[in-house]
Amino acid sequence: MHHDRNDRHDHDQGLAHDLSRLHQQAFERRAALRWLMGAGALSLGGAGVLTLAGCGGGGGDAGTTTSSSSGSSSSSSGSSSSGGTTTTTSGCSVIPSETEGPYPGDGSNTANGSVANVLALSGVVRSDIRTSIAGASGTAAGVPLQVIIELVNTNASCADLSGYAIYLWHCDALGRYSMYSSGVTGENYLRGVQATGTDGTAVFQTIYPGCYAGRVPHIHFEVYRSTTTATNWNNKLRTSQLCFPSDANTAVYATSGYGSSAANNNASSLSSDGIFSDGYSTQLATVTGSVSAGYVARLKVGIAA
Repeated sequence: MHHDRNDRHDHDQGLAHDLSRLHQQAFERRAALRWLMGAGALSLGGAGVLTLAGCGGGGGDAGTTTSSSSGSSSSSSGSSSSGGTTTTTSGCSVIPSETEGPYPGDGSNTANGSVANVLALSGVVRSDIRTSIAGASGTAAGVPLQVIIELVNTNASCADLSGYAIYLWHCDALGRYSMYSSGVTGENYLRGVQATGTDGTAVFQTIYPGCYAGRVPHIHFEVYRSTTTATNWNNKLRTSQLCFPSDANTAVYATSGYGSSAANNNASSLSSDGIFSDGYSTQLATVTGSVSAGYVARLKVGIAA
């Protein structure tokens, strides 16, 4: 279920309004726990593996695999629910719909008096999203993170979906969103679009996001039918968010360059977060890797195609 215009957040209304709406939407979202789905580890040279799976996961030591148990569910296969809750078919789950927040940059709101739409810029379809495009030259610094999203069809036994597109965005190490936040309004880094390949995956090279007050560390993404339609929010099929286990957050935020992320992270939790407090089993990362080697992320995202 997509949020209508009344659920959208204007940047000018501020973080307090955003947090209030997030908490409201948390109670309106899914009422059932998602099926737990396993995700295979990805081998990437010396970078280690961070698996973001459409399954549950717990916090383990950074640099080790934190796996989730599978086979448990609160709903039967083939069942569906409404009001933003999870639909489960053929053993995999539709990713829950989440708010895009106040900083989507997808043409749905404004920043600095103009429509903010990075999707209309030349060069937005790219794998490495650490640098800005279209005349902007900034580069986001931080611990390397590769995000690999595997898109699957819940109506076809979790078959991979090729030729779709994923728009992904998140804050920088200091918790700022390009295009919107003070100091980076002229930048558009940490935003990009990738098509899914024959294996259903879209790959992004980015940095581990910072943690700002009021939220746990997270990444936003939207699903589109193709890169051709990934030009405006009106065409999106799904909007959701992913989160990370606490051990990875702690390891990253102990490094320099992440500002107040450590303190903000210590003051937050998945159980109190306005988005994830009602369940996050299909959105929680399983982590391997290290700060020195970098992390790799994998999330299996189910949609009813």
